[in-house]
Amino acid sequence: MTISIAHLGPPGTYAEQVTAFYANWLAKKTGNQAMLCPYSSISQSLQAVASGETQLAVVPVENSIEGSVTMTMDTLWQLDSLRVQLALVMPIAHALISCASSLDTIQTVYSHPQALAQCQGWLAQFLPNVQLVASNSTTESLQRLDGDLTAAAIASSRAAELYKLPILASNINDYPDNCTRFWVVSQWVEDLVKISGSASYTSLAFSVPANLPGTLLKPLQVFAGLGINLSRIESRPTKRSLGEYLFFIDLEADVQEEQMRCALAKLTEHTEILKIFGSYKILPITIGS
Repeated sequence: MTISIAHLGPPGTYAEQVTAFYANWLAKKTGNQAMLCPYSSISQSLQAVASGETQLAVVPVENSIEGSVTMTMDTLWQLDSLRVQLALVMPIAHALISCASSLDTIQTVYSHPQALAQCQGWLAQFLPNVQLVASNSTTESLQRLDGDLTAAAIASSRAAELYKLPILASNINDYPDNCTRFWVVSQWVEDLVKISGSASYTSLAFSVPANLPGTLLKPLQVFAGLGINLSRIESRPTKRSLGEYLFFIDLEADVQEEQMRCALAKLTEHTEILKIFGSYKILPITIGS
């Protein structure tokens, strides 16, 4: 059986690297081979699963420097049929890739907005006057370098090797312990990655009925009262009206546990819309594995 997996492309992105790791892990666990399917945006990757074009998607959800990947969060809220099956955490090491002979000749740096933000301190120190231009992915930015000795891109050293481009500076992210958490996402009817074992985290989101004192406190008290720990909480605009928010929460519990079942039943009393993205375990990986 061949399993199709959507990811942010083209080849050489961090998402493609994580997806390749997951494909190898899945093959060892199940014997199923995977076909990697690059898409030009995170939203398109998730839409591909929702529409049945692919069976899975691997998308970034949170970076240790820049926080949540809002496109992933917003798209998951919009697509009701998708569920998180597994989390993959990978160290991220950025490189400055360019055909220029030195930093002095660089006038423009291209990369994905997340990569530019993760290297903003280094860029301010060594390239304070360059123009920063956002691209759809780190790898897409490499296409801008052909024949331009004044341009550089931020991407992985693996991407530089893949596209046979020179690295001008390595490990330029502002913090050495730079990691990104990715989610493996499938349609709710799929059960392809339950082989990962028992879940230790649950992710969900909800909107509240009205912007009144205590409206957010009441849902949070449900978890506190049942002894369920929150590992992350973040708000996103509902896009309906200024000042209205959705709340995304990660919990250290499996949705199948009795405490979580009780919590979710009580949560419906205090929320307008409640969406369970899924329960999963976290699998740490290393670059090059």
